[in-house]
Amino acid sequence: MNKLKNKVAIITGASKGIGAGIAYQLAAEGAKVIANYATNKTCADSVVADIEAAGGQAVAIEADVTDKREVEALVSSAIEHFGQLDIVVNNSGIYQFARIEETTEALYRKQFDINVPGPSLVSAAAVPHLEKGGSIINISSFVKRVFMPESAIYSGSKGAIDAITGVLAREPGPCGISVNAVNPGLIETEGTHATGAIGSGFQTWNEAQTPLGRIGQVQDIAPIVSYLASDDAGWVTGEAIIASGGMR
Repeated sequence: MNKLKNKVAIITGASKGIGAGIAYQLAAEGAKVIANYATNKTCADSVVADIEAAGGQAVAIEADVTDKREVEALVSSAIEHFGQLDIVVNNSGIYQFARIEETTEALYRKQFDINVPGPSLVSAAAVPHLEKGGSIINISSFVKRVFMPESAIYSGSKGAIDAITGVLAREPGPCGISVNAVNPGLIETEGTHATGAIGSGFQTWNEAQTPLGRIGQVQDIAPIVSYLASDDAGWVTGEAIIASGGMR
């Protein structure tokens, strides 16, 4: 359970949902965790408290991942707190579905401006500090393969993340840094409860289309990220792993 011992990880959007689950998993595997948040300090502090109560090390740091200066400060804070940086998990993102004729410029910009620049800016700031064997993991989505109605903008933003992942795998790769993506299916989180997806016809449709017959849980995603962050995945880069219970 210590395959990430002596490693330091930044996880963006770690105050709840998939990000919090990843923070718990990486800390349980021995990593020191920077739990980034944009606005929800209370939840981020709770994640840190839970990690520390379990014997791990973590600190919550506020940063807007779309702001270059704040991103650079986030990376600097990680170095200041723990002396190094080995893992970056770009998890921050938002989603809002709408039919294409109902899509506004504001809705388009809101999703693209957060979902796409964030991983790019964080990766750019982190790469100079990542040790050989370092890992960048981008949380994308299965929507870029499943093509669900009303998800054109969100799917486009996540498709961009997978393309960025492939390109970045070639850039710092010669320095021994891997870059991969994880594409989760529908996951039960605070967010999917808040949007009404859980318990809806949308959930029923997902379950019917999924060979494993259920929607995903945070604990279905976090171990995949832990694997990609570990030395076990040292020969894996440029991949987008679909974690959707077999739904295609």
